Amino acid sequence: MAGIIRSLVSSKSINIFSNSLKAVSSHRYASSNRVKRIKKPEITDRDANQAKSAAMRAENEEQGAIFAGKRFQSVTQSLSTRGYLRAVKPYQPPANVEEQLESIAKASGITDRKGIFSGPEQKFTFLNACCDAFGHSVPNSVLHEVLTVEDALVFYQTPIDTRLPLDAISTMELPENLYIQQDPVRFHPETDTMFGGKSAFPKSSTIVTGIKYKQKYRGHEAKKSWP
Repeated sequence: MAGIIRSLVSSKSINIFSNSLKAVSSHRYASSNRVKRIKKPEITDRDANQAKSAAMRAENEEQGAIFAGKRFQSVTQSLSTRGYLRAVKPYQPPANVEEQLESIAKASGITDRKGIFSGPEQKFTFLNACCDAFGHSVPNSVLHEVLTVEDALVFYQTPIDTRLPLDAISTMELPENLYIQQDPVRFHPETDTMFGGKSAFPKSSTIVTGIKYKQKYRGHEAKKSWP
């Protein structure tokens, strides 16, 4: 009888121990170093965001139109003032440039001076006729900005001076207290004979290196006694 009781007690204890092991193994503990998922922000008011972006796009387009107009004015101003070693032809607008443009526009079928060209064919016909009439064509850098007859009028009213700045000053009306010497003063013993062909710097030579200026100015090589 005692053996039977001992066997029952041992079997119950084994069952209890196995059940406790199952309970322990069924529980999983998360590690503190586990990376947590980042939740994406949800867009709560989509219509408000779309309206805000549409307003920003409209504002940018308006500012771009204003900037384009200012840029066209700056380009025409640079065309009128540039000329330092530029490979462009000089241009002086005629007195009746506006009347000629209006007649060319009527011949091309354009009635509104401020209206945009109907297509590339009409724009090409008009600008080609302007080039033949004035002998001055619109460069590629400004071609995409000439959209109306008014833009073409601004371009053809802008003169282009290709002279060097120093040569352009010679035709300007300068103040009374300002004098600009165009040609440099160069000493040569054959032409400067006031002091017997002697210079204040007897050992200084006047050497002309440029091929162009060798024909315009004479050089002089001073004699050195030593070495």
